[in-house]
Amino acid sequence: MNLGSRNKLQRQLIAHDVSAPVPASVPQGSRIARLSTSALGMRRKAATVLFVALSVFLGFYAIFGHDGLVAYQQKQHQAQRLQQQILDLQKQNDRLALHDQRLKTDRDTIEYEAREQMHYTRPGEVIYTLPEAPATAPASKAK
Repeated sequence: MNLGSRNKLQRQLIAHDVSAPVPASVPQGSRIARLSTSALGMRRKAATVLFVALSVFLGFYAIFGHDGLVAYQQKQHQAQRLQQQILDLQKQNDRLALHDQRLKTDRDTIEYEAREQMHYTRPGEVIYTLPEAPATAPASKAK
């Protein structure tokens, strides 16, 4: 193997390792070749920094963004509260439906409601009503 083919083979191997081929007309130890490999290293570092920054931004957005994990947890808590509210309203609805059914069919319930709301009495009964307490106490005058 002569010196010319050996140098050519070395240039091909270095160009393959660096991923940016240096033109054959540029000597291997020259300033342009060093700048080319330096620029390639800087591009890789810049791409790495950009990738890390993008990853951090996407991670931050995935956690704290509009539809992130924090919003998801809040929606879960809201759904649990609403589910509990639905159950409470269903129970209240069942109680009111039962009371309505009793008002339609049960004479004792009808009588109780008539006595309470309309102050009805049976013959011979007397209703005593007490005066209501005043809402606010009158202020005493100082002399």
